[in-house]
Amino acid sequence: MKNILIIEDDLEIVQLLEIHLTDQTYKTSKATDGAMGLKMALENNYDLIILDLTLPSMNGIEICKNVRAEKSTPIIMLTAKSEEIDRVLGLEIGADDYITKPFSIRELLARIKAVMRRTNTIKEDKKDSSLITIDGLKIDVDKRKVLLNEDKIELSPKEFELLVLMANNPGRNYSRTELLNIIWGYNFNGYEHTVNSHINRLRAKIESDMANPHYILTTWGVGYKFNEDIYS
Repeated sequence: MKNILIIEDDLEIVQLLEIHLTDQTYKTSKATDGAMGLKMALENNYDLIILDLTLPSMNGIEICKNVRAEKSTPIIMLTAKSEEIDRVLGLEIGADDYITKPFSIRELLARIKAVMRRTNTIKEDKKDSSLITIDGLKIDVDKRKVLLNEDKIELSPKEFELLVLMANNPGRNYSRTELLNIIWGYNFNGYEHTVNSHINRLRAKIESDMANPHYILTTWGVGYKFNEDIYS
């Protein structure tokens, strides 16, 4: 049975979510305070977290950042705001999806299933390659650890997922739209510029010469690929 943590201070929304998630055979846990929600998220293993943006004691952005520093648990953020800045911010800190209040329960359930399905697909893709070593770059998928010439490289969750995806598929050309759909999901269509910014930050951390990248190459008119020529 999948276990979902609800971090939301509106008790009516919490009760509504509990009823419908239980009907879908999900097990639920809840926290109505940001600090308590973070504590529960870090101390327990959940299959997904539904996270409100505005909470007492600690907001959803801070909770998401802290969870992402420790875990890859899928996160769907809830917010009463609809400005693009909030949506982009959710992308930047590692939220897997984003839904604006008021929302349809049917839509939220569909988003939950889509996020879990995408997460399971990514896990399956990683299963055979828990340790990737390429020309001075070492990626420990299970520990989410990256070393470059034995120096630890700190990556954000999405930077890490981009690196693992492409390193597992050297020479495979990915368009920005493909990367957005695989790593962030279809609900973020139209935010391809986010892929560019993540690739640029990733390159800044692993490439010695940004003008002549060694690992992540640009395929003009298509998108990006991992350099297959450096595999021994």
